[in-house]
Amino acid sequence: MTKSQIAHVAVLAFPFGTHAAPLLSLVHRIAAAAPHVTFSFFSTPQSNDSLFSRQTENNKGFNNIIPYDVADGLPKGYVPSGNPVEPVALFLKSMTENFKKAIDIAMAESGKKITCFLTDAFYWFAGEMAAVMNVKWVPLWTAAPYSLLVHVDTDIIRDKIINSVGDSECQILNSIHGFSAVSVADLPEGIVTDIESPFAILAYKMGVMLPCATAVAINSFEEVDPICVNELKSRFQKFLNVGPFSLASPPPPMISDDHGCIEWLDKYKTASVTYISFGTVITPPPHELAALAEALEVCKFPFLWSFRGNPEEKLPNGFLERTKTYGKFVPWAPQLQILGHGSVGAFVTHCGWNSVLESIICGVPMICRPFFGDQRLNTQVLEKVWGIGIGIENHVITKKGAVKALKSTLSREGKKMREKIGRFKEPAMKAVEPNGSSTENFKTLLEIVTD
Repeated sequence: MTKSQIAHVAVLAFPFGTHAAPLLSLVHRIAAAAPHVTFSFFSTPQSNDSLFSRQTENNKGFNNIIPYDVADGLPKGYVPSGNPVEPVALFLKSMTENFKKAIDIAMAESGKKITCFLTDAFYWFAGEMAAVMNVKWVPLWTAAPYSLLVHVDTDIIRDKIINSVGDSECQILNSIHGFSAVSVADLPEGIVTDIESPFAILAYKMGVMLPCATAVAINSFEEVDPICVNELKSRFQKFLNVGPFSLASPPPPMISDDHGCIEWLDKYKTASVTYISFGTVITPPPHELAALAEALEVCKFPFLWSFRGNPEEKLPNGFLERTKTYGKFVPWAPQLQILGHGSVGAFVTHCGWNSVLESIICGVPMICRPFFGDQRLNTQVLEKVWGIGIGIENHVITKKGAVKALKSTLSREGKKMREKIGRFKEPAMKAVEPNGSSTENFKTLLEIVTD
């Protein structure tokens, strides 16, 4: 047997939010280039069902990717309380042992020992498992480089805050390289607040463990922020920008646009439409949805809203009827194709990194309403550092604030932002070309994972 035929990569996915899909996308790229390598993909039953049934077309030809279910940690007869954090906390409690059990099954069924761990970066324990087994560990960070840096530098940041004078919530982190425009309030939860929560402990252990990894991969490109990228390169053995995945691992061609989004967009002039989507996890509270609706009605800009739930129940009475000539609601939208349509001039977003990257490569300025995690930090960087987005005032949508943001983004200021986005879009495109930085980094990643 050749080395590739005995190689067995354990892929450990984080089954919440938008973490598992980018990891599977990366595995597809590697598996296509290394068809004789076995990839055992571990996630919860619900996550695997979604990934491997929803992407049936994507998975054709990938006989070397085998999904394995990992127990979700929920007690028998569990009834959701409505708190989205609860199932995550229950999963985290038993995840290490549950992954070990599933890995043992995969090794027994394949007859191959694990030769490499390719995991979500959150899984610090995979580094320990890899060390015990004397194999490689390659974690993937699916968010922005800035947010990775704050997790790796958590101890430094906490020390600066503890020894600071004055109101730390408003303090500017001037003394930390690359964070002159960032305040403590913009940092993800768990850095200096709520540090004893299960997720904060997970993120802290991750930051401590990542420098031990064989290599750290990220869904980004080197040119997005050379200063931050160089800082991260100094922290890790290898730091490999292998994205943006939307360009490097394009989704399958849009087979159908069931809700007629593209046809609807064709009716409008260049950069005149506002596209609204807050992702798949969070919906703004009712008063913010109402405020945004009222702002759209005041401005009368055409809008396309990817809306979770029934808009008639959640928006002001009569709003859909009054805006039907220039507004469109859909339960799901082909986001990348929509952002790439010439008529879209603004993107109202939760500012998750996947959405930020898609907006950058499509050249669309962002109006940001962040909710949790790295989203506030992304917003601050987009607005204050890169100048390609506008943050909603105080991170709460009001009618006045939304009107201001919409008018700014779809006016001369928005044109300036589009010009600035071009400075990111061009290097992103070049990064995934045959000799681009992300392509070369992927070659290195491929060799590490499959050798």
